[in-house]
Amino acid sequence: MPELSYPQPGAASGKGRNAGLVIFVALLIAGVVYCGVHLIDDLQPVRESSVLPYLLLGVALLIALGFEFVNGFHDTANAVATVIYTHSLTPNIAVVWSGTWNFLGVLTSSGAVAFGVLQLLPVELILQVGSSAGFAMVFALLIAAIIWNLGTWSLGLPSSSSHTLIGSIIGVGLMNQMLHGANGTSGVDWNQALGVGKSLLFSPIVGFLLAGLLLLILKAVVRVPALYAEPKGKEPPPFWIRCLLILTCTGVSFAHGSNDGQKGMGLIMLILIGTVPTAYALNKAVTPAQTQNFVAVAHQTAATLSRYTQGAAPSADPRADVEAFVRTRQLTPATLPALQQLTEQIGRQVAESGSMAAVPQGIVDNVRNNMYVTSEAIRLMQKANQPQFSPEDAKIIANFRTQIDHATKFIPPWVKVAVAIALGLGTMVGWKRIVVTVGEKIGKQHLTYGQGASAELVAMVTIGAADLYGLPVSTTHVLSSGVAGTMAANGSGLQWATVRSLILAWVLTLPASIALAGALFWVFRSVF
Repeated sequence: MPELSYPQPGAASGKGRNAGLVIFVALLIAGVVYCGVHLIDDLQPVRESSVLPYLLLGVALLIALGFEFVNGFHDTANAVATVIYTHSLTPNIAVVWSGTWNFLGVLTSSGAVAFGVLQLLPVELILQVGSSAGFAMVFALLIAAIIWNLGTWSLGLPSSSSHTLIGSIIGVGLMNQMLHGANGTSGVDWNQALGVGKSLLFSPIVGFLLAGLLLLILKAVVRVPALYAEPKGKEPPPFWIRCLLILTCTGVSFAHGSNDGQKGMGLIMLILIGTVPTAYALNKAVTPAQTQNFVAVAHQTAATLSRYTQGAAPSADPRADVEAFVRTRQLTPATLPALQQLTEQIGRQVAESGSMAAVPQGIVDNVRNNMYVTSEAIRLMQKANQPQFSPEDAKIIANFRTQIDHATKFIPPWVKVAVAIALGLGTMVGWKRIVVTVGEKIGKQHLTYGQGASAELVAMVTIGAADLYGLPVSTTHVLSSGVAGTMAANGSGLQWATVRSLILAWVLTLPASIALAGALFWVFRSVF
């Protein structure tokens, strides 16, 4: 059995390690200072009458970053498992290397996954994120996800942080619906949940099949026995095999950061919008010229929608009517007139301010909520193709939704840096339990170099593709199932006790996190 410990380095390597540690600490401090300076700068225009919003902001940010930290040492262990287990890199170098590429993955991510996951939440909780219910929602789903992640990690089970977070979101939505009874409040967006569920369900199947197929192709094309041997003691593999394993570790780490890091970003944006809406409700990076274009597109869209209202009387409360459509998905005669009025109102509110950054503190939250509801209504109409707009009109309306999303669905650079630091630091601790499971306990034989490379290459491509389409997938599920697929393809056999434990963890994650988050949401509703 390969040992996961390494001899103590000599004086020369010790000096190199100390120099590397100094550089790492310096970069870490620089990142923390960067985040702090930009947060303080963003909060300068905010005028709050009490310290409570700032206190809630600080606590919520710490919990959100704590979730990403746990995510780092829970999920990213999968990325470093093969390079550590095969002695391609020493553990201290491997976790720093993986953490660095997680960091870069977060920084270059698009944000599509972040807001796609948040669409699972009930619309009224999104609109009232700064209320007691909104704070209860954020704290419940974050704490539930952290508790389950720590529990499965302590048992050495590669459970999915993505799976856990989505279960927590569903739990909050279900409890929100139960608390409000039959008054028509929305619960979970089950259509969105179905899409997310499919990506989580099929990604491990894809990992299992493709990793096994890739190993068979490798064995047929690359006839090098050393590639299909298991590690021997503490001896590193041949140089070219080390390069291959390090490359796949790099790819998985980068893809993990790009996909998983976005979930924390979305939650942090909810926290920021709820506690200090003046600073974060609207994207202040939108320039005055872009604002003028936004206003023009809003007026154009309102004129376009007016052609489909069939002369209906104006709505007394346009946002309430549009909210009703978003909540029920039922198009009524009042929906389009209300959407047209709300679009006009948005254009007028922004035009009177001159720019997104200049929207008055007293109405900025209202403007953002108007935009959010309008974007969601257009998204649902596009998805259902109801009503049937002409192709030209559909393009105009879709362009308006794009403009709205640019103004409301944004992630400041400092948030990316903060999440990247938390995820990267998490990568550097707690890896050993998961590494042993992946390397030794999935198959009856120990992991070989070719199996590790095949599983990680498939994980890298699968996660990268999911990121491109804005779908959350589990690094843990894809890589663990990929290792199992290579064991099956290699005829190595599977340790069914471990496989059963993994499947049990995967199966239990959703109901457990749903129940835990729902219970916490009920408790926190009383607390807040």
